[in-house]
Amino acid sequence: MKKALIVWGGWDGHEPEQVAGILGGLLKEENYDVEISDTLDSYKDVEKMSTIDLIVPIWTMGKIEKEQLQPLLNAVKEGGTGIAGCHGGMSDSFRNEVEYQYMVGGQWVAHPGNDGVTYEVNMVDQAHPLTKGIEDFIVVSEQYYMHVDPAIKIHATTNFGEVKMPVIWTTAYGKGKVYHNTLGHVANIVSMPQVLELMKRGLLWATR
Repeated sequence: MKKALIVWGGWDGHEPEQVAGILGGLLKEENYDVEISDTLDSYKDVEKMSTIDLIVPIWTMGKIEKEQLQPLLNAVKEGGTGIAGCHGGMSDSFRNEVEYQYMVGGQWVAHPGNDGVTYEVNMVDQAHPLTKGIEDFIVVSEQYYMHVDPAIKIHATTNFGEVKMPVIWTTAYGKGKVYHNTLGHVANIVSMPQVLELMKRGLLWATR
């Protein structure tokens, strides 16, 4: 049985506890052993971290101490633990921690228009297992403008005028696989059928 650790907290506006429940439910349906935690101290247990196959961070902004962050980075980079998440819970976390941002493969910059923007999400490669069979779809939510690592593999995009902005990407951090989806401002966006399916596939893909 695969083991997953979901750690939620930070800014309450992203409904982290509810999102943790949704993603935890997805993983339990796939027969994962799921631990859901509301403290970053969960990362400090190095022995436990070595047994985790998937980390799902749901922590917007906030601050992480070195003794919490380093075991997380080591688990992915050295141990091959996968990491997968969505929206600001993964790509707007710990703004002072450059190595964390490097692991994620991108960092939130802005959401022009704030919440309630209507935009289209476009699949880049519908032959890929992460997006196969999922058609382009409309979202009414925040539209994330990102700074991204040019090494990421992009699976879905959105348009800001002439700019194609990554929405879903994968990358690697050492031995670990990384999946990120910028959708998921609040629980009802995560619960959209297309977003839920994309997240399920990403969680499974990233698992060690």
